[in-house]
Amino acid sequence: MKLTYHPDAEGELVEAVRFYEGREPGLGSRFLRDFDAAIAAILAAPYRWRVVEDDVRRLVMRRFPYGIYYRQEGDDIRILVVKHHSRHPDYWKYRLGS
Repeated sequence: MKLTYHPDAEGELVEAVRFYEGREPGLGSRFLRDFDAAIAAILAAPYRWRVVEDDVRRLVMRRFPYGIYYRQEGDDIRILVVKHHSRHPDYWKYRLGS
C-alpha cells in the first residue's frame, strides 16, 4: 500500500512538530513518533476507523489533540488532513476534490 499526503496535510504535520518542539525539547519528536504509529495502524487496517465525510475516515491520536483524516484510493492511502481538535470542523473540506 502506498501512502500519499495532500500538500496542506504535510504542512500541518510540520507545523505541529515545530509547535510541540518549541514548547518542550523532544516533544515534537514524541508527536512525530505517535503520528508514525497512527499511520502504521491506518496502513494495517484502513477500514477500522469511522467514516466522517463521504469516504473520508478519521483516526484520533491518543496523546495529542489531533485527528488524521484519510481516504483509501484503490491500493493507496491519502492523508488529507492533520487536524488539531480546536480547528473549525469544516476548514479542510475543499481538499475532498484533490
